[in-house]
Amino acid sequence: MNLSLMRKEYSEKPLHKEDLHVNPFKQFEVWFNDAIDTHIVEPNAMSLATVNSLGCPSIRTVLLKLYDEQGFIFFSNYQSHKAKDIAHNPNVALHFAWLDLQRQLRIEGEVEKVSTAESLAYFLSRPRGSQLGAWASNQSEIVSSRSLLESKFFELKQKFAKGEVPLPDFWGGYRVKPKRFEFWQGGKDRLHDRFAYEKNTQNEWEISRLAP
Repeated sequence: MNLSLMRKEYSEKPLHKEDLHVNPFKQFEVWFNDAIDTHIVEPNAMSLATVNSLGCPSIRTVLLKLYDEQGFIFFSNYQSHKAKDIAHNPNVALHFAWLDLQRQLRIEGEVEKVSTAESLAYFLSRPRGSQLGAWASNQSEIVSSRSLLESKFFELKQKFAKGEVPLPDFWGGYRVKPKRFEFWQGGKDRLHDRFAYEKNTQNEWEISRLAP
C-alpha cells in the first residue's frame, strides 16, 4: 500500500480571525455544537497527553463530561497511569479531532482534581453498570483474564444490590485549566487556517494566526 497516495483535499470554507469569538471557551462551544449537529461519533472524545516522571509522554482518549470557563473535566481512576503522570507533572494537553468538519482543536494547560462534591454529582448520573465498573477495575494494572474482571464485577453487583453504589475514594474528576488554545481548520492546498489564543500580561486572551 502506497500511503503517499492517501490524500484528501480540504474543501471547507476558510477560517478568518473575524469569524472567531474573542473568548476561546465560547469559540469551543460553537465548534463543539457543530460537531454534535454533524453527528460525529463521540464528539466529546479527546486525546489526553501526559508526561511521566522519566519525561516519557503518553496519550490516550478520554471523554469530556463537563466544561465551563474554569476548564474541561474528565473522570478517571486516581490510581491509573494517567493519574500517576498528573501527580508528577500537572501540565497536560488535550486534542479534539473533528475530521468530518476538517477541524482540530488543541488545548494546553494545567490539571487539578475537582471537588468530591463535583465527582459525586457526576458519579450519581452514571448508569449503574458504569458505577460498578469504576469499582471493579484497578485501572491500568495487569489483569490475568477477562473472566476474573467479570467475576469481580458480579461480586460488587451482589454487594451493592440493595442500595446505591457509593463513590469510590479512588475515583473522580480532573479539570484541565487552559493556558493556550489552537483552532485548526483544514484549507485548500494545505494552506490550513490556524489560530492560537494565549493570555497577555493583562490576563486577556490574544488571538494570533499561525503558519500552517
